[in-house]
Amino acid sequence: MSYLLALDAGTGSVRAVIFDLAGRQIAAGQAEWTHQSVADVPGSMEFDLTTNWQLTCRCIKEALVKAGLTASDIASVACCSMREGIVLYDRNGDPIWACANVDARASHEVSELKEIHDYQFESEVYHVSGQTLALSAMPRLLWLAHHRPDIYRQAATITMISDWLAAKLSGELAVDPSNAGTTGMLDLHTRDWRPALLDMAGLRADILSPVKETGTVLGAVTADAAAQCGLREGTPVVMGGGDVQLGCLGLGVVRAGQTAVLGGTFWQQVVNLPAVRTDPQMNIRVNPHVIPGMVQAESISFFTGLTMRWFRDAFCAEEKLIAERLGTDTYALLEQMASQVPAGSHGVMPIFSDAMHFNKWYHAAPSFINLSIDADKCNKATLFRALEENAAIVSACNLAQISSFSGVKFDGLVFAGGGSKGALWSQILSDVTGLPVRVPEVKEATALGCAIAAGAGVGLYSDMASAGEKLVSWQREFTPNPAHRELYDEMMQKWQAVYADQLGLVDSGLTTSLWRAPGLEKRQASAS
Repeated sequence: MSYLLALDAGTGSVRAVIFDLAGRQIAAGQAEWTHQSVADVPGSMEFDLTTNWQLTCRCIKEALVKAGLTASDIASVACCSMREGIVLYDRNGDPIWACANVDARASHEVSELKEIHDYQFESEVYHVSGQTLALSAMPRLLWLAHHRPDIYRQAATITMISDWLAAKLSGELAVDPSNAGTTGMLDLHTRDWRPALLDMAGLRADILSPVKETGTVLGAVTADAAAQCGLREGTPVVMGGGDVQLGCLGLGVVRAGQTAVLGGTFWQQVVNLPAVRTDPQMNIRVNPHVIPGMVQAESISFFTGLTMRWFRDAFCAEEKLIAERLGTDTYALLEQMASQVPAGSHGVMPIFSDAMHFNKWYHAAPSFINLSIDADKCNKATLFRALEENAAIVSACNLAQISSFSGVKFDGLVFAGGGSKGALWSQILSDVTGLPVRVPEVKEATALGCAIAAGAGVGLYSDMASAGEKLVSWQREFTPNPAHRELYDEMMQKWQAVYADQLGLVDSGLTTSLWRAPGLEKRQASAS
């Protein structure tokens, strides 16, 4: 029997996941990794190429042992990764420098690039690529030109981190549109580089590697790579892609108009668009999908999962102990408590992530508004439910922004990731959005999507889209509670007004923003 291997390079860890052709996860090896800050370089987060390759090899070997398989059982391998992380190579194809997606050293360079063409350069970048400058590769390249000209002069090729893994396996350098699109240098229409953008930024345009679509064969595992990682020499290496887009493939979100909310550390609201289109207000990111010719509107809710973890760890030590004694998850216990709180959480209003405003993006100071000193109404259960309701409200606002510029009307959504484990949270998301919510069985959608790409590349699936639809299975479905719709609509309107006022406190220097995009020197509140 043939098996497929997905290598998933996330922000905090790398995983090697083996699937059978029916999409069942057989085994996984995982290792956490950390990104290195550079002394005297604020915001820097460099990617350790040597150590992280060693960790990847260890994960591959671990997965094979756990699965009880040999290297010859693996029919194909593909790689996916966090987006925005980039790797530079010298003329020999050897990697010389890399940074993770969270690297934020280039704040000054973002501001510098914004000024090109009387502040019109960022708008041009966005309407070509769907990206703004804050998360793109160009400011980081400009930072290297300013501060590490030795590296900048050596650089002959640029790829993403997923492509670095594929190159370590196969010796071949290329990028795919879904991940390379996040550099801000790829044209959404042509799904190829736009060198003129680098020319306008005063950057070298001779470092752009070939573009190959996800699901096409890149090369084969070399003898050297096989000796290091335990795979069979000659195993096909297929182009993978960005984690969110491959996650959508693993969820069967492959047709125009389909919508997903991916509930992890950050929440992504993703909508497949029927045609290439960008937002006139530049509020929403637009990325190439792994499905050829398709793009996705993507809005991001910052720190949603991280906020829940903070609340659990800061305030719920007792619940953690009780959950451990009961043999259950702390979040499950907190959801059970929160289910006893009425919809609306007695008016408590969390202020954490804002709706996405991609062109001038910053957040208010973290806080809870409208607390009371009535312990029966204002307690841990209430605050936990309020956080879940607020996450759903931010998602609904983001989806409304996508619908406004794209014209897409939603008839349902897929809810996946850690957040979807909570039945209460899933129901709240349905109630707030007014949409049916489906929760998939698969918990490793990104790795599954990567494995589907690996299988399609060697002809084990006829195409990626139909394989994604066939392999996804559903665990639960939630339908909106009509009794809660008016209440949540009113809560959403109040939250938008209060959040705007809270941004005013940041503008006045009275409070500290939760997060601010690199290069955003003037913190001006954008319209909600």
